[in-house]
Amino acid sequence: MPLQHLVEYFNDRLGREHRSSFRPFVLQEGKVSGLFGPIRIDSSFAPLRQTLKPTVIVGHTAQIVVAPNKSQHLYASEIETLLANNSVPATEFESIINFDRLCRTVHMLNYLTLAHLQGMLFLAVDPRHILGIKQDHGAYFEEVIAQCGLETKNLVIVLDVYSQYAGYYQELINGLANYRRRGYQIALNFDYLTQDSEAFDLIAKISPNYVSLSARNMEGQVHDDTFLAQLHQLKTQVTSVGGQTILQQIDEKNGSSRFRGVTTACSVWHTQINADLRHRARYVGINGLSRIYHSSAA
Repeated sequence: MPLQHLVEYFNDRLGREHRSSFRPFVLQEGKVSGLFGPIRIDSSFAPLRQTLKPTVIVGHTAQIVVAPNKSQHLYASEIETLLANNSVPATEFESIINFDRLCRTVHMLNYLTLAHLQGMLFLAVDPRHILGIKQDHGAYFEEVIAQCGLETKNLVIVLDVYSQYAGYYQELINGLANYRRRGYQIALNFDYLTQDSEAFDLIAKISPNYVSLSARNMEGQVHDDTFLAQLHQLKTQVTSVGGQTILQQIDEKNGSSRFRGVTTACSVWHTQINADLRHRARYVGINGLSRIYHSSAA
């Protein structure tokens, strides 16, 4: 299906779901953007490279790039709908779910230009999205994937692991199991190298296909023998459940040489593209726009 037809299809679908005439997906110069309140969401893809063969790209990670939505406006019907639903404001979970779905649909549509590479596409899912959906995780997005002519086996659901969610690990495990049953691959992302027993238990229970670490927090430790030993211990744990380790957010120009000792402990690594923008956009999009984009169903 041509990209323009896909954009119209998803605009029509969201219109039916939210009983709205607003069309959040926009195609300009061959690229798809998503409109969410006062911001415009675009895609940026960072390549995943093999450690031993850095010229070989095995997949891409999708990140969002945010800009102001200068053409924001409401039609008369939008105002009427907003007033009619004013008594039932969107919950934070509903806003998160809508924002995540919008971002991933934008990424999928833009990824179609890269799909010929036959690699994996890594897509982050907010932990609160997983907690906010009680069953059938991945069903909604599976329809998006099918319309784009792709398969769930080529999609990796990435969960950022934060200590504040430790009390909800079982719920997250159950949600990720639902994704896996639909054919998605699973990745866990840690900002810091952790020796926390709960983190290792999480890896053992989920058996992720990938576990990734951020290179941004390793600048002063790349020559520390203790740190490298801990990194190899993590790799051993991940390998024992059939997974691979990823070192992410490496500067393509000089990062591979600076982190040489670290990358040898990882299966693949990728370059850094707009990582700070992605985190900033997620904060603004979720915490600042909870009443702009409503959802009536998970």
